[in-house]
Amino acid sequence: MSLPLNTSRLSVSISTTRIAFASFIGTAIEFYDFYIYGLAVAMVIGPVFFPNSDPAVQALNAFLTFGIAFIARPFGALLFGHFGDRIGRKTTLVASLLVMGVSTTLIGVLPGYELVGWAAPALLCLLRFGQGIGLGGEWGGAALLAAEYAPKGKRGWFGMFPQLGPPIGFLFAVGSFLLLANLLDDAQFRAWGWRIPFLASSVLVIVGLYVRLKLAETPVFLKSLQAVRPELVEGDVVHASTGSARTGLRRLPLSDLFAHHTKPLILGALLMVVCYALFYISTVFSLSYGVSKLGIPRPQFLGMLCVAVIFMALATPLAAWAGDRYGRRPVLLIAGIAALLSGFLMQPMLGSGSPFLITVFLSLELFLMGATFAPMGALLPELFPTSVRYTGAGTAYNLGGILGASLAPYIAQQLVLHGGLSWVGGYISVAAAISVLAGLFIHETRDSDLA
Repeated sequence: MSLPLNTSRLSVSISTTRIAFASFIGTAIEFYDFYIYGLAVAMVIGPVFFPNSDPAVQALNAFLTFGIAFIARPFGALLFGHFGDRIGRKTTLVASLLVMGVSTTLIGVLPGYELVGWAAPALLCLLRFGQGIGLGGEWGGAALLAAEYAPKGKRGWFGMFPQLGPPIGFLFAVGSFLLLANLLDDAQFRAWGWRIPFLASSVLVIVGLYVRLKLAETPVFLKSLQAVRPELVEGDVVHASTGSARTGLRRLPLSDLFAHHTKPLILGALLMVVCYALFYISTVFSLSYGVSKLGIPRPQFLGMLCVAVIFMALATPLAAWAGDRYGRRPVLLIAGIAALLSGFLMQPMLGSGSPFLITVFLSLELFLMGATFAPMGALLPELFPTSVRYTGAGTAYNLGGILGASLAPYIAQQLVLHGGLSWVGGYISVAAAISVLAGLFIHETRDSDLA
């Protein structure tokens, strides 16, 4: 005797699983692309693209190219946010993934300074800008995809999946460079080995595009669009209007955002500052400092980072669960205060030169990064209405990147040269204090209705 199958429940289960995976896989691929550049900056970009200078100047120039993408990211958020709020999340997410993938792959075939002179760093800056544009449109769409599909009371948990993308993407990025470091000598790595992770991005992007193209539009966006343009919605499909691009809820979501939602935009950006500072000081700057100043072999330090980023991945579901249970605001405040205090540990732990103490410090910093980062997948979308949610959440997220990360490795390099590691620790503490103050002014969003 066969039992009746609840096809409706099964369909919902498959759908939510697919949405969670799609929001995760896209951010994992895009952050892999973004992080391999950061790791390359710490190891090879300076000598390949800025060879006619001493090592310190090479490092500073390389770190400046690193910051270009963060300048570009808010523009990407505004560009993709405009179309995401007008024509839907799905199409926009596909486009952002393509922009990032093409930019990353082209970096892998870019000739160095010795072949084309200053055209090499100029083209590098242009492609790095393209990476920033692509990533600027990615996170907001992925977070909305998860949040707007999330069941009641589990928005923080579903918002966690795009937040898992960065640690997994970072593990793949570090793992690829670690493998190359063990297989190639320094001359081979500098000549051509560093290009392999960039070229591998093209394969990952194809996988991500396949997953994204299988998606349906989010029900929250469809409901809002149907209320104003019902003729454009058929089932879960959005049809473009004939002869017109006016398919969305607002002609200019950006103007509505700045006219009516400036406060949550600013507070959301300030909340993100500590996440970025923790991550990029702990990875890009620490890798450069550990290899060049402490004399730790590059493969060993990359292995230490692999251990540390696991703690970021562990903190992500814990903080997401706590955000659903106790609220986003208390989780962010507690984690932010802990991050503020952690800045005082940089000098005694990273400066010790002990691989064990350094690994413990990096693990602590990345755990706190995960704890401050995870609730943002739900909180930033909750701060804005549907008509400007893509633009608002993405712009806040990426403005925080300018403040907390764009020049973080460069500033840290200057601080360590002029004041030592304790000054870099102070930079982390100041960044955390900014986010804690923003948390005090923000309202709790856990019970808000996205529709």
